[in-house]
Amino acid sequence: MNIMTGCMGATQGEVLINGYDILKEPEKAKRYIGYLPEHPPLYMDMTVREYLDFAAELKGIRKSQRREAVDEAEKMVKVQDVEHRLIRNLSKGYRQRVGLAQAILGFPDMIILDEPSVGLDPKQIIEMRDLIRKLAENHTVILSSHILTEIREVCDYILIISKGKLVAQDTLENLEKMIGFHDVIELETSASEEEIHRILGRIPGVCAMQMRVKGEKCTYVQVKVTGDKSSQNNRKVREEIFCEFAKEKKTLYSLSAPETSLEEAFMKLTQNDNIERNMQIEESLVKDRQVKDGRVKESRPGEKQIGVETRKCEMNTEGGKEDEGGL
Repeated sequence: MNIMTGCMGATQGEVLINGYDILKEPEKAKRYIGYLPEHPPLYMDMTVREYLDFAAELKGIRKSQRREAVDEAEKMVKVQDVEHRLIRNLSKGYRQRVGLAQAILGFPDMIILDEPSVGLDPKQIIEMRDLIRKLAENHTVILSSHILTEIREVCDYILIISKGKLVAQDTLENLEKMIGFHDVIELETSASEEEIHRILGRIPGVCAMQMRVKGEKCTYVQVKVTGDKSSQNNRKVREEIFCEFAKEKKTLYSLSAPETSLEEAFMKLTQNDNIERNMQIEESLVKDRQVKDGRVKESRPGEKQIGVETRKCEMNTEGGKEDEGGL
């Protein structure tokens, strides 16, 4: 967020806002940005009105338009009733609103919000979400948050970052489909255990099943699907299950593939990334130790590398230390 808003320089790459480089042409680029940091930069000895007037002046809003701009921002975030109160006397929720009012002053094209709901109570969180949705109707809103329910509620495009690396980006629906449990089908039926085994046993796509009695005339069944782990294959097997139960005139109360939550998608994507990183680190450790011990000879261009010895690398993850003789 700090790099995007020009508060910090990037070691690589560039940030363009409406075609302007945020570092080379900061004044032009920042005209299009409204930024709410995780901790809003508020002056506690100012009233709400004084602070917003000051922020409008810093943003370069013309004096003739300043009053109207502040009025519109106050109205949008609903702080008109506290505009003459000192900021130090406001609740956390109202301070967050004042910070947001500062961000939307002049209604810039892009509004960047860093953890906008942190520290808010449930009612304030709902109000903040409603406000973000309203802003998104006419602005590009970029939101950073560790609260995944908040992301699900207000965002239509998601980027997942793990340890500074972009591991996935797509719509919420596509991310959940990508990580979905397409090799599992769940159903509830009135059929007996023997009938369930007979019906599902003749369907080619079914390789295993687990059953649990839910009531006097209801059995829950989890089916493992073989073959292609795509949503299309899952749908095909569900159609076959439906047809077979219909032929036997057995009731199906439900038939579905379990949905993946955003939390599950996040955990799976970041877990895979961590596994890949650990493998790279382990390979690097082995190579470094081999070079240090003289078992690997650094070759010059055109030379062959001879007598490379490799040994198994064993790491003790408990306590964060290596086993003696492990490398």
